[in-house]
Amino acid sequence: MLRVIVLGAAAGGGVPQWNCGCPVCRAAFDDPRLARTQASLAISADNAHWFLINASPDLRQQIIATPQLHPRAGALRHSPIAGVILTNGEVDAVAGLLSMREGSPFSIYAHDKVLAILRANSIFNVLNESIVARRPVATDQPFEPVLPDGALSGLQIMAFEVPGKRAWYLEGQAHPGGDSQSGDTLGLTITDKSTGQSLHVLTACARVTDDLKARLAGAPLLLFDGTVWRDDELIAAGVGTKTGQAMGHIAMAGDDGAIAALADLGIGQKLFVHINNSNPALLAHSAERGQLETAGWQIPADGTEVTL
Repeated sequence: MLRVIVLGAAAGGGVPQWNCGCPVCRAAFDDPRLARTQASLAISADNAHWFLINASPDLRQQIIATPQLHPRAGALRHSPIAGVILTNGEVDAVAGLLSMREGSPFSIYAHDKVLAILRANSIFNVLNESIVARRPVATDQPFEPVLPDGALSGLQIMAFEVPGKRAWYLEGQAHPGGDSQSGDTLGLTITDKSTGQSLHVLTACARVTDDLKARLAGAPLLLFDGTVWRDDELIAAGVGTKTGQAMGHIAMAGDDGAIAALADLGIGQKLFVHINNSNPALLAHSAERGQLETAGWQIPADGTEVTL
């Protein structure tokens, strides 16, 4: 059985963001039920060994809040986390790796360009490569991640190119992984080999192409980039100077937004993740939340588990 736990559903900064007084953050400071940690997922085919999709800066907090990720009872040192699969090199996808530096074996799976970012920053050397293997992922070539003892996980993962951009902290700088436009933003198709059930994860996506529609059509479960409600949201709210597109994220709403672009594709469950604190759809009784729920989408709380 394929299991996925939404460890966190927010974009960088979380909800509430520590220094933000926007309407959503104000509401979340007053009502902890609105709070969301930064986006990360956990997946498993056997409910015993788990792989993380991205390692958010809130990872330690997320592990503590998730019993499935706790050390085994009676073990002095143990973790059910067998690996981390990175879909990009943004801070909110990789910073949590530094919370996993205490010597437990696991593997990091990422595109060569993202692995190059880790190599270029010596702080990630706290993850001893003799214990924490770094395994390159090629696009459109399925692979089966392994457990720390080398056994197969029962999961098949296919990484694929998604319209996006390089990490913002690399803008105007030479990319450690070279100038190729590929590899900075990946989507994942994750399949339980024993049941054939699969899901798609796209925590960042700048636009929905016809090829992407064909890939996602009929999927039983989709977790998709929900960063902003409207493209100019941060500018209109006075909390930023970039559009969603400039940051590599499609808006939820609008004629070219995710809700419209992914309608009528026969997708079963549709969950938005990586939701920015500026997004009014985070408010349960907002008009925006009503519109997305009417369209068949959900905004998950941290800790939401879905099984296939």
